[in-house]
Amino acid sequence: MSKFIFVLLITISSISVTNAGYPIKLDVITTNLSEPWGMSFINDDTLLITEKTGSIIRIDMKTGNKSEIEHDLDFYYYGQGGLLDILYHDGYVYVSYSEDRGNGKSSTSVARGVYDEERISFENIFQAEPPINSGYHFGSRLVVKDGYLYATVGERGKGMIAQDISNHPGSIIRINLDGSIPKDNPKFTGNPEWLPEVYQIGVRNPQGMAVSPITNKIYISNHGAKGGDFFGEVKYAENYGWKLIGWGGTNYIGTKIGDGSAWKPGFTKPLWTWTPSIAVSNIIIYDGEEFPAWKGDILVTSLKFKTLYKLNFENDIVLAQEVIFEDRIGRIRDLEVNSKGELFLIDSSGGASLWQLKDNGGNYE
Repeated sequence: MSKFIFVLLITISSISVTNAGYPIKLDVITTNLSEPWGMSFINDDTLLITEKTGSIIRIDMKTGNKSEIEHDLDFYYYGQGGLLDILYHDGYVYVSYSEDRGNGKSSTSVARGVYDEERISFENIFQAEPPINSGYHFGSRLVVKDGYLYATVGERGKGMIAQDISNHPGSIIRINLDGSIPKDNPKFTGNPEWLPEVYQIGVRNPQGMAVSPITNKIYISNHGAKGGDFFGEVKYAENYGWKLIGWGGTNYIGTKIGDGSAWKPGFTKPLWTWTPSIAVSNIIIYDGEEFPAWKGDILVTSLKFKTLYKLNFENDIVLAQEVIFEDRIGRIRDLEVNSKGELFLIDSSGGASLWQLKDNGGNYE
């Protein structure tokens, strides 16, 4: 049976914030979540949220009621690991998670199961190899595009493993929705040494990924080290360069990454970087009616600064960065848009909550 947790009214409180000419308010939908990480709409009335501590939560968006969906995932809650992203697509639920592989080792894994309101039985469709004894850098964001599932796989804090094409960590992978391998993945089109699931290499810890509803391109956000967070496009059979380059950042002890270059020819060039780091989490390309002047722009969540940024984006060029709000809720982990263009966020601080961002009479020109 689905475990009932508690009931909250949709609008518990609201916060009026004015930044960069954007008067907005944040309404609480539900609260007391336990380290929420990812979310995905079943429909406008039902939202799924993963809690890193191990629960899949179903939210009734009309009432704010929460219930827990039982599952059978063998997850490893340690460090940055646990239940991570969640994606609903065509009757299936896809979850990325740190899988317990035994002897203290874990991997970024992806499982899918048929959606059920009470219990979901999952089957693994991807396991990153090799399993690693580390609680860091799982990546784990999921998107579906043109019948393929894409997942980000962090390099688990192992640096140059992101350049080792015999391993998954530090890559973007692409598989069919059932876990089988697309026949036109890079391994089969001129890169025979690559693992069959790998689509792009050379990333550190990409915790954001989104498909543009305008161009159908895929973009990621990636954590750098001490500086060097970036936003960029996912590109077939290319290499973002970690840890040969650091996108403007340094190692935490202040030493150079590689020869200190922010970028070199031959590697995919980010479209925007942040130094110092903002601890970038998820991103979306906005195309809704709630904030019509934001269409085509990139919304970026920051864990470190508890900030929602907007990148003014045109023809694959970032023209400017603006702050929508900052330091009004906790560490912003994820954001999603429903079919009406309404915008929702989760924070992952103590007493973590689900919020709706609303226009508070502002001029969004």
